[in-house]
Parts: sequence; structure tokens; C-alpha cells
Amino acid sequence: MDILTRSLYDAVIIGAGPAGIMAAITASRRNRRVILLEKMPSVARKLLISGKGRCNLTNSGNIDKFLEKFSPSGVFLRNAFSRFFNDDLIAFFEESSCPLKTERGGRVFPLSDSSADILNALKQHLEKNNVKIARDEEVVDIYIEKYGIKCVAAKSGRKYYAMSVAVCTGGLSYPLTGSTGFGFSMAKNMGHNVIAASPGLVGVVVKSVMPRNLEGLSLENVSCAVHTGGKIIDSRQGDMIFTYSGLSGPVILDLSGLIYDLLQKDKQVFVSINLKPGLDIKKLDARLQREFLEQPLKILKNILIQLLPARLVPEFLKYCALNPAKKANQITKDERKKLMESLFDFRFEIVRTGPIKDAIITRGGVSTRQINPKTMESRVIKGVYFAGEVIDVDAKTGGYNMQAAFSTGYVCGENL
Repeated sequence: MDILTRSLYDAVIIGAGPAGIMAAITASRRNRRVILLEKMPSVARKLLISGKGRCNLTNSGNIDKFLEKFSPSGVFLRNAFSRFFNDDLIAFFEESSCPLKTERGGRVFPLSDSSADILNALKQHLEKNNVKIARDEEVVDIYIEKYGIKCVAAKSGRKYYAMSVAVCTGGLSYPLTGSTGFGFSMAKNMGHNVIAASPGLVGVVVKSVMPRNLEGLSLENVSCAVHTGGKIIDSRQGDMIFTYSGLSGPVILDLSGLIYDLLQKDKQVFVSINLKPGLDIKKLDARLQREFLEQPLKILKNILIQLLPARLVPEFLKYCALNPAKKANQITKDERKKLMESLFDFRFEIVRTGPIKDAIITRGGVSTRQINPKTMESRVIKGVYFAGEVIDVDAKTGGYNMQAAFSTGYVCGENL
């Protein structure tokens, strides 16, 4: 059969995550004949577990605020955000009777706090626009045939032909949801430069065994600073949590990319936690002295419970090498100084970051230099497009990465 007489799609979209789904919906609205290929039995599996099942969909910040949250390559997204941004995404979901809410830091979530509602809204849009979906269809290769027609070969033996192909395969994070990094190898095989993948937004493992005794303990509104070579490299303020082997939570996740890069350079890295960033050290010292004078027989452990979570106090005093049963009137000036210093510099040496499979996102991907930001089309091969996490852009926590996936998917769908 001649290639021109075969049944041709306008576009084959590989990967049914946020980017692929949005690309398919947008292209279908333009009466393009598309098919969405998904290797898993169901679509958008990673979306379902995002935000601990709540799905932080986007952020209410403006475009400039958004771009500040991205790695340097994030400037690539300016055009995509100008075409389809947070207000457009919010309207898109509210069309499907999925009400949203805005929380602290501008984070936007479904009103129900359930990512299932976001997925159901996406499914409604897919059905409304008659998007054809092939589930359990794992792509193994893309061939460029005569006249620029693309042949997408599946493991099942089926082949799909189209003038355009969109690679929306995600990264390497949470591989059980289908993100195995196949898009990276596919892009390389087609001649694209792929920036090495590394974990983004992931917890860190510390040298100390202390976190084992504090696993699950959250600290709100603390300040965490990354130290190396005696210098503070960066810091963040917000919430964190102790894990069995180390530290996690929003502030740690936001710093994890920097920590990874420093460790790759064989730097010795520490995270310093300021447990009381809102307090002045002199005022806090005066407060403690007053406590010691007014309650001279009160033991140190019970005094600190007024300042710190009760579960943290024994481990914190162990860190300070102070006896928790020591009475206030027995505490020396040097011991009080040690206590004060540790409240503002509770320090852990970092051994490594968590593995990429446990990371919320993947850093790295197809170089933005080889993608047209106005269309998401490859500059290397005409008719090949990229959208979502497969592209080398990544951001901090707060809904920025999800918006990037939807925005690049939208622009991709506009041009397929």
C-alpha cells in the first residue's frame, strides 16, 4: 500500500499526562484528527498523586513571578504562558464544573482537595472533543518516512501514521505512573540534544540518625539555608518535615536541585534550619534569661516545650549536648549561648538527595534551544513537537510545573 493511501492522522500524541491531554484537546477543537497514545491502562496517573492527591494545579502569580520560579531555561516558557496562562487554565476547569480555590502562596487547588476531580474534568473535555485514546499502547520508535510522514511504532506491532508527532512522555520521576524517560532516548535518536536528567523537588538524606526519631514531624515557617565552604549559597522559608533518613517538605524540595548540583561537584553540603526565623536573637535570649530567673527549678526540657514541638525537644537537646533534666538555675552562660545558636542554626550534613524515581519532577530534558517556543515544534525535525516535562524546564513547588505542562501542551495543540 502506498504511504499516501494509508489512513493518516493529522497528529499522533505520545503520552496522556497533562501536556499530552491538553495538546489533544486543543488540536481536536481545531478539527484536527488526532490520536493519544498512552502506555498505561489509564491516563494521567502521575497527576492523580500530585500534591499528595490534592493536585496543585497552578499559581495565581503573574508571568514574571512565574518565570522567577524556574531554572534559567524557563524563559523559554514566556510565549507559552502568554498564550495560555493560569486564568485560562482556571476557566478551562471551571467549564467542567470543577471549582477551584487559592491557598497560601497563591497555590491553586480543586475545591474538593481531590485530584480525581481534575482528572474527571480532563476526561470530560477529551470525550466532548471526541479525542481517540489508545491505552496500553507503548511506543517503541518513531520513523520519518516519505514526504515527511511520521510512523509511530508500538510494542503491540501497530503503527500510526501522521504528518505531526507530539512527544509528551514526561520525565523519569515516579516510573510506576509511566514516566520512564523513553521520550529522552527517542529525542536523542532523532538528533536532539538532551540535557542529562537529575532529580528535582526531592527529599535529602542526612548523615545524622536523628531524623529516624523524628520521622513525620513537620516544622512550620522555618528558614532553611544551604551552606558549603563556609558560605550560605541559598535559603528558603516555609514548611519542612523529617523523614526516616533525612529532610523533606516544600523548603527542602525547593533547595534540592541546588544541593544535588553541589554534591555532584564533591562539595560538603549542610542544611541549617533556623527554628525561629521570626524572632530576634537578642530578644529571645532576654526571654530565656527571664524564664530562667522566674522559674529557677523548672527543667530545661519543660522550658523548651514552650518554644519547640514537644517531640523535637529531646533530640534538639541531644544535639546541643545539654541535659534535658538540668534545672534553669544550673544552666551556664555558655550553655545558654549554645542553646541560642542551635535554635538559629540547627545543622545537618547532607549525604545525598533522594533518587530520581522519588522526585516530584525531572530536571533536564530536550534542550529548549532546539524547540521553537512559539509552536513547540522541533528545530531539528519538522513536524515533531515536544510538550511538558520532557522539555528542559523545571521550577520550584507551588503549581508552576503543572502550569508549564498545560501551557506547552496548549501551544503544541494549537500548532499540530
